[in-house]
Order: sequence, then C-alpha cells, then structure tokens
Amino acid sequence: MDALEVNKTLPVRSNLVENWPQGPIISAYSAILMDYDTGVVLYDKNSHEEMYPASTTKLMTAILAMEKEGSNLNDQVYFSADAVLSITPDASNIGMDVGNRMTLEECLYAILVCSANEVSNAVAEYVSGDIDSFVELMNSRAKELGCTNTHFNNAHGYCDETHVSSAYDLALIAREFFKNELLSKMSRTPNYHWYPTEYQPDDMILGSTNYFMKGRYICEGIVGSKTGYTDDSRQVLVTCAERNGMKLIAVVMKDELPYQYEDTLSLLDYGFTNFEKLKVSDREKKYTVTDEDFFHSDASVFGDSSAIFSMDRDAFVIIPKNISFDDLESTLIYNDSDDSIATVSYSYKGVYLGKANILFTKKQEGTFVFDTTEPEIVPDEEEEPTFIYVNYIIYGIAALFFVVFITALLIKVISSYHFEGQKHTLRKKKRSKGPKYDISPAVRSKRGKKTKSSSYIDI
Repeated sequence: MDALEVNKTLPVRSNLVENWPQGPIISAYSAILMDYDTGVVLYDKNSHEEMYPASTTKLMTAILAMEKEGSNLNDQVYFSADAVLSITPDASNIGMDVGNRMTLEECLYAILVCSANEVSNAVAEYVSGDIDSFVELMNSRAKELGCTNTHFNNAHGYCDETHVSSAYDLALIAREFFKNELLSKMSRTPNYHWYPTEYQPDDMILGSTNYFMKGRYICEGIVGSKTGYTDDSRQVLVTCAERNGMKLIAVVMKDELPYQYEDTLSLLDYGFTNFEKLKVSDREKKYTVTDEDFFHSDASVFGDSSAIFSMDRDAFVIIPKNISFDDLESTLIYNDSDDSIATVSYSYKGVYLGKANILFTKKQEGTFVFDTTEPEIVPDEEEEPTFIYVNYIIYGIAALFFVVFITALLIKVISSYHFEGQKHTLRKKKRSKGPKYDISPAVRSKRGKKTKSSSYIDI
C-alpha cells in the first residue's frame, strides 16, 4: 500500500463527533478546514502534528512586510550578497543579482506569485536589518497569533529539520494573511510583469505554479492560495474561498500532486454544503436582557428607553446544518473590560462553534451614576450634553408649583380685598366702575394665565 492509501486510512478527528457531518476521505496526511471569521474548526485530520510547511512560510514573510512601521509599497528593497547567495540552486527564485533593487510591491508579487526565495531574504533584511532578526520576529508573531507547533528558521521555508509548523497553525497565520486585501489579491494573481529599471535590468513576465491560478482546477469564490513543496514536506497548500457569506480556509500537508488541489476542493465543498453561519443576536434568548425595570427606562426624563446591555450584533456561530441553535451548549464568562461585561462561548459535543460578547449599549454609557462621585461631562461637538439629576428635577418641579400656587393665591386676595385705615380689618370691595378701585391692566393680564413647562511545484 503506497503512502497516499495509508493516509486515507488515518482517522479524522472531527468525524468522531456525534451527529457531526462526516468529512471527506482525503490523501493528505494532515489537513484542516477552519472558518475565517470565528476560527471554528470544521474538519480536523492530524491538524496539530508538526510538519514541514515549505513555501507556505512566505505567508508570514508577507504579513511582516506589510506590518513594518512606516513601510511603503514604493520603498526600494536592496538585494544583498547574503540574500542572493545563501539560497541553493534548486530553490525557487526569479534570478535577482547582488546589488539589484525592486520596490516592495514588486517583491511581494515575486514572493506570492513565483515563491522567490532570494526575494524573501531581501524583504527580511528590509524589515529587520538582517535575516536572523527577522526570524526572531517571525516566531514572535506566530506566538501572538496562537501558534503552538510552529518554529521558523528562515524567511522562505526551504527545508530545515527545525523549521516546522502544523495545519492548525498555518490556518491561524492564513487568517491574518487574508485580512489584507492586497496580499489576498497578490496570492490569487496568475502572472506578473516586472519591467526593467535602472536598478533591475530584466524584463520578466512570470507565472504562478498554483493549479488554481493556472486554471487546471477551478475553485469557486477563491480569495487566495499559496503552494509549498520540498522533497521532505511533499505538497502543501493553503487556500481561502468565500461563498454565500461564509469564508473558509483549507490547509493540506504532506500530499502529492495533484491531489492537494482535489483534497482542498473536497474540503471546501464539504464545509460550504454542511455548515451555516448564524448571527447570535438573532437567536439567543437565554442571555437576552429582559428585566425592564432595571435595564430599561420608559421615562422621558432619561432620554432613552433602550437596554443598557446588548448582545454583539457582529458575533456569529458556525454550526452543522443538521442541528439547531437550541442544541448548542453555552458558557458565560465575565470580563473585566470597558467594552463588554461578559462573553458567551458556544459549543456542541465539546466542539467550539463561536462566541459573542455582551456589550454595554453605547448610547446608555454615562447616563446613570451609580456612585457618589459626580462624573466629568465632556460636551460633544455636535450635540449638547444631557445632565440627569432626577432628585433635583423633582425638587425643582415641586418648588415651582409651590411658588405658582402662592402667587396665584396672593393675586386672588389682592384682587378681592382692600385694607381700610389703621384698624387693619379686611372688607369686601364694593364693585365699582371707578378708576380708584379698578385693577391695573398689568395685573389683569396675569389673571388666570397658565405657564407651560419646557421639556496568498515551489521550494
């Protein structure tokens, strides 16, 4: 039995989950299918086993080139003797000579379309000054992305016993890579034209070896793809595709030509057919805030009757189509964060499916004061600030009514009685048309008046 047939007999971890859609039998030794948005793993075959990543290493090289502070696509990248002469003759390259220069943009196309090793070295020196420092940066960035089985020794992926990664880690790196639209575009570019310049004398039109770009296989909705191959790694392929609002990343390792493409298509078709993406806030009932008395206010004095807390409307779960949202298990974890008070994590039979944060509703922040310290109010440039002091308002209204009542009473008395002599006795006025006893027009106008209160084969 050859290696591919042996690989087909290896267990698929995700297929062991009860009621989980059964994934395809593929010839790759290791593989994974991951949702781009949530990181949910839909298919898992030896995905955490350390393998040789070959030229898929260049995904990380490209990421760091774009992340270099102050970098510009028009920056000139210099090809040193170390960058050019350190690669072996059988390594993938585009024939750069010592002393050549290309723009960073041209270098990235050379890395992602033609998988050029000497260009990867030159970019490493551009980013970090020397290759060793760049490798340190690669490993540090991999850890930041959550990679636990990855160790880089160079910027291009040419085989080294300690230069390793895993299908899972490559998927994490791919998630970061495909966030960048320009890198994604470069990784799906079939060929590129390098024009001669004063720093680079060759006129070259070179093409990708990727069968998806050459049209030998069609991947519907492809976002980008990067190949890798050495004698030890065998075929490696990282691909991202998007269909019907879902974006999936497929990684196959230690496969054989052309099965890496067939296996990738099988994985993608499996994912898009058997899983769906659901918005949590449209379906979650258990953690919905419903206590109107505490979380809402209908009183106009508060200015807003919306909930103080709400479920993140940009949160999704990826679930098999043969189960429902109500079948999911959920765990609430409280956060110490300015943006959210808790996170709800969803799973099915122990398989993570996504999460959603419970957020403070932005419109309500600052409306209620729960301590005795008076908050500093910073006026908005376009909208006047709203000050809410409920007790003061109530007392003020009560005082206003009292003053109005007393004033009205006095006017009534004055208009009905007059004082007579030094006896200080009150006597009802006689009705008279004479001016002596007539009330002034100013006083008359106040009578009964009501006031209104305001309100991406290579080596």
